[in-house]
Amino acid sequence: MLWQMGSSLDNSYLDGYVSPMAEYSVAEAKNHLPKLLDRVIAGEEVTITRRGRAIAKIVPNRAAPRGMSIDLDWLESVRVDPKDPDLDFTAIIRQMRDAE
Repeated sequence: MLWQMGSSLDNSYLDGYVSPMAEYSVAEAKNHLPKLLDRVIAGEEVTITRRGRAIAKIVPNRAAPRGMSIDLDWLESVRVDPKDPDLDFTAIIRQMRDAE
């Protein structure tokens, strides 16, 4: 039997404990991918093995988050008054789409 650190696929990472790295067989990874990805999101590295040999590693994305820039002039140009009784949302959306 393959030794696996932290092989229980539970939500223990939500309790503040994250094991340094876990190993899962291809079959386990296939059957429990969403839970493995939750562990990765929590900061854990997950290794996938085949016949006891590591073949892949899933690691958290440590890239710095990019800021969202907003074009305030564009936002002001497409702003509408929702109290306008003649407001035709379909026409407004079509006009915004065509302006792109």
